[in-house]
Amino acid sequence: MTTILHVLDHSVPLFSGYSFRSRSIVRFQQAFGLRPVIVTSPKHGSETAGVEVIEGLPYHRTARTTTRVPLVRELQQMARLHARIVQVARGARPRILHAHSPVLNGLPALWAGRRLGVPVVYEARAFWEDAAVDHGTTRQGSARYRLSRALESWVFRKVDRAVVICQAMRQEIVERGVEPGRVTVVPNGVDVEWFKPQPRKEQVATALGLHGGTVFGFVGSFYHYEGLPFLLEAFPALRRQLPDARLLLVGAGEDEPLMRRTATGLEQSVVFAGQVPHDRVRDFYSLVDVFVCPRRRMRLTELVTPLKPLEAMAMGRPVLASDVGGLAELIEDDVTGLLFHAESAQSLVAQAARIGGDATLRRRLGAGARTHVERARSWRHIVSRYLDIYRELGADVPSTVTSR
Repeated sequence: MTTILHVLDHSVPLFSGYSFRSRSIVRFQQAFGLRPVIVTSPKHGSETAGVEVIEGLPYHRTARTTTRVPLVRELQQMARLHARIVQVARGARPRILHAHSPVLNGLPALWAGRRLGVPVVYEARAFWEDAAVDHGTTRQGSARYRLSRALESWVFRKVDRAVVICQAMRQEIVERGVEPGRVTVVPNGVDVEWFKPQPRKEQVATALGLHGGTVFGFVGSFYHYEGLPFLLEAFPALRRQLPDARLLLVGAGEDEPLMRRTATGLEQSVVFAGQVPHDRVRDFYSLVDVFVCPRRRMRLTELVTPLKPLEAMAMGRPVLASDVGGLAELIEDDVTGLLFHAESAQSLVAQAARIGGDATLRRRLGAGARTHVERARSWRHIVSRYLDIYRELGADVPSTVTSR
């Protein structure tokens, strides 16, 4: 059985789109007959370099570092992760080292791969310097920004294969000098057997006071780039057109204090449900008539596609989204959802009133969304793309995808 050693920033049981994508990748690779082994970086937060078995797979933790001095901290993290990769690889004997962003994982994996004579795949889920700009920890064009970008570009050029999650990211790194034939798009997907249309969970609706009216909803992290305060600012105007409209917000994050302040006076129409366990998230999707993604326009959102809209689409929910590049690549307007002009309250309200007041349109778009993810975005279909990459690098992997 061919072993693939995955190097992750963090993993389940931590709650994030990053960890859920990683979980799906290793689960379906295991179903395809591969043997995934996982190493997580010091940023996962483990106190010791132990092993945690999750869903039958070994997660080798790397002990966290304690220094907070910039640059020294990152160098220590990379040195510690490199040593852990080498240690685990000598026992597991992987055929491929598959590192996942950020570059703090890519560099140690590249060093380890060259030291051990193992091919290295580097997968970027986002350009982390752009995420740092949104989080306020750096600014575009700063020394830190340029260094992070330069290091990752160097890694892209040196690894045996590069993987990105959307076409916009592929175009970006090709423009940085990476040979197009060495870059593969493996987009976000969804488990269509787990996320599928289901009846409304009336017990949960009752607990949240969500009976009557069209429910617009968001499930995910409350990051600045998601544009949720903007959605709340526009919601009173939508209520003037759809007086019974409700807004369900499921999750938590850095923008929550601002969101709660913005929602002052809307307590009867806006529900903050907090974070929920992943195995219960379907119950909350079942309450949503329209899933809303009001992402702001910036480099990060133009280049990166999110995961949560796919879950909603798999459950037959239509998506109302801003027309930033990462969402426009995911949603076909008036086929699998509706798009509005990013950061335009007038456009958002007009499209929300249209879909919120037309149950027939919601059913048509929801059915189109489900059909699309079944055909093109199921994790089984998506993860099978890695097999060609591994095979090109000399790994003995199945030529056809069969479930075990």
